[in-house]
Amino acid sequence: MSLYASFRKKLLSFDLSVDIEVSDETVSIFGFSGAGKSMTLKCISGIETPDSGLIMLNGRVLYDSERGINLPPQKRRVGYLFQDYALFPHMTVEQNIMAGMKIKDRAAVMEWLRRYELSDCIDRYPAELSGGQKQRTAIIRMLASEPDCLLLDEPFSALDVQLKWRLEQEMKELLKDISKPVILVSHDRDEVFRLSDRVGCMRMGNLEGIRKTDDVFDHPLTETEAVLAGCENIASAYRCEDGSLYIAEWNHRIAASGENICAAGIRSDKLSVHQISDSYIEIQDSELQRGLDGHSLVCRAKGGSGRLKCSIDAEEVCKYDRLYYRAEDMLLLKDDNHDK
Repeated sequence: MSLYASFRKKLLSFDLSVDIEVSDETVSIFGFSGAGKSMTLKCISGIETPDSGLIMLNGRVLYDSERGINLPPQKRRVGYLFQDYALFPHMTVEQNIMAGMKIKDRAAVMEWLRRYELSDCIDRYPAELSGGQKQRTAIIRMLASEPDCLLLDEPFSALDVQLKWRLEQEMKELLKDISKPVILVSHDRDEVFRLSDRVGCMRMGNLEGIRKTDDVFDHPLTETEAVLAGCENIASAYRCEDGSLYIAEWNHRIAASGENICAAGIRSDKLSVHQISDSYIEIQDSELQRGLDGHSLVCRAKGGSGRLKCSIDAEEVCKYDRLYYRAEDMLLLKDDNHDK
């Protein structure tokens, strides 16, 4: 099975530009609120209409602006899990599930409910369900419609931390069992890392090149990818006449090749107060901060306006004037809109 979507849509703040092809895998679209992620899913599902482009699912044309084809959502065979689950409030769990079935089969509903441990909820209404029960009901309704692909719109955003982790494990098992194209939209890097085969970052409506998840996390190429990969220290950079890159916020200059470099980044665990190499950034005014994942030193760059975060052992704290790093750990980041 495969999903192909290439379309454009003019929105109020930006132009949405999407080119994506998904086979039997989970591809995540990562981006911050308002980047165009949910609108992408709505265009694929038929809820919204692009201005131009082509969308195909398993060889069937769902939308083609040149040929005037635009199938309605109910004919696309696309399963959509909404952020708020979109259960019908006046229907019971059983009725919600049957609403999505092509052939109303109560025995099949009972089997779905048994599998997802919802048998006791069959006659309850959405208002009587917990967050996890609502999500499971919405998942069953989506799967019971026998879709050819799945669109998951931030499925864990409405859940508390403990419940989110448990349901994420259930989702992981579900995705392993099915062989369909799946697009997951998220702004949570942990979800993306654990659930995705490939990932593309979206910023202001532009979907960057989609790469293997491990490649994006290990070797981010753009600012948005660096944020996804958990890089805390990112600052703008510009090319000097001598060919070096100057990072004004850190008052730091580096020798670097490559075109279209607009920023530099380095992870906090790649900085050290100990001399691990000859490369360093001069600092002043450091402050020890404690977090759930350990201690960090937050420093102001000497002669610059930016701050840097460095992972550190609490026992090491004293006055420092340099943060050392290995040159190969400095990330050289391209503009998000640059075609890689």
